[in-house]
Amino acid sequence: MNWTAIADYLPLYEKAAVLTVKLGVLGIFFAIIIGLICAVIQYYHIPVLKTIAGFYIELSRNTPLLIQLFFIYYGLPKVGISISPSVCGVSGLAFLGGSYMAEAFRSGLEAIEPIQTESAYSLGMSRIQTMRYVILPQAFSISVPAFMANVIFLLKETSVFSAVSLMDLMFTAKDLIGLYYKTTECLFLLVVFYLIILLPVSLLGSLLERRLKYAKPGA
Repeated sequence: MNWTAIADYLPLYEKAAVLTVKLGVLGIFFAIIIGLICAVIQYYHIPVLKTIAGFYIELSRNTPLLIQLFFIYYGLPKVGISISPSVCGVSGLAFLGGSYMAEAFRSGLEAIEPIQTESAYSLGMSRIQTMRYVILPQAFSISVPAFMANVIFLLKETSVFSAVSLMDLMFTAKDLIGLYYKTTECLFLLVVFYLIILLPVSLLGSLLERRLKYAKPGA
């Protein structure tokens, strides 16, 4: 192990890690929004929109992120839509993550007993108030394990961003290996930086699960 080389490469990995986290967080943020909207549409069985949401979920979950990135980055310019690699990465992650988040949130929503919705209506709450104050808090508690697993999964999926020329951790590692042939050192730094990013998220998920005690509807 060449520790001098590791010290020399460290600033490059730090810069790549910042970009990876930034794009990952943005992609996950939009994935949560998309997932929540799709889950609510399916929960209320909204005509037409439910079919569209179901089609999107199946399409997204059954195609690799790499193919989705290629379609966005190389395919859309064919119809006059050109976007930057960063926007492509965030869009692809949001598109893929939205379907997984939708299923996580849907399972939480469907676990809520109908009597709670009926009780909220009997107290004079509107549908929006019932969803916001009664259904969503409990559904989120139930969905925490799946939600955190999806967050970790999506952060790991950022490793394919290098396919669209984003200077993320994977791109940096492959670039340095190609230039200097320091394979062991480059892969060591790659593993270390992904651990630095993912381990706190994993620990946070475990903490949330313990705090919420896998809350059950009505608990």
